[in-house]
Amino acid sequence: MKPWIKKAAAGALGAIVLAGGLTACSTSHTRTAHSAERMAELKGKAVLRISSKLDLNDDQKAKLNVLADKLDAQRVQLTGSGAGARAELAGLLASERFDRVKAQSLLDEKTRAVQTTGPEVIQAMGDFYDSLQPAQQQKVRERLQGHGRWFDRG
Repeated sequence: MKPWIKKAAAGALGAIVLAGGLTACSTSHTRTAHSAERMAELKGKAVLRISSKLDLNDDQKAKLNVLADKLDAQRVQLTGSGAGARAELAGLLASERFDRVKAQSLLDEKTRAVQTTGPEVIQAMGDFYDSLQPAQQQKVRERLQGHGRWFDRG
């Protein structure tokens, strides 16, 4: 793997671990991790919304579904079961001293997950993006630049 990819993956993973830690500390008792069924429902809604916004044909929708599945699989590997991930992060802060060895082990585990699933996600993203017409690609670029949101009303 190229050095810049390793650095980017490590940086992204560090941000995920930090965000997860902050989430674990700030989560109220009334919140629970989404069930697999709920995540599937949310993924389905996202695919429908994106399909509608881009006016995708059946082949493009199929490629978007593959991408969504690959991203979901990667999310599960990175975040675990929700409560388990929070418990892992809380365990790092459970004593008076930060458990650096355990934190490094967690980072290594997440890095391996990105290295394992990353190429599949990249392939699925490339297949989906390359199947888009130029006008559809432009919409994607505009949305990614912050000129619109995928999930706004309207």
